[in-house]
Amino acid sequence: MPSKPKEQPESALPKGIGKPATRALAAAGVSRLDQVTRFSEAELLAIHGVGPKAVGIIKAALETQGKSLASGG
Repeated sequence: MPSKPKEQPESALPKGIGKPATRALAAAGVSRLDQVTRFSEAELLAIHGVGPKAVGIIKAALETQGKSLASGG
């Protein structure tokens, strides 16, 4: 049994965004973090189930990979 917690794959959506946001993004065809970069913050917030907390977590996760959300709306 490993002593440290299982790390999430870099491409997976962050677990902290919550199940409703994960389901909403899956319904929009997004299952990996790199796929979120095609959306702007406004577009993500327009998806029912995705709120400001989830967007903030997604933005932080993207920043650690040197990526960001699309600009515009």
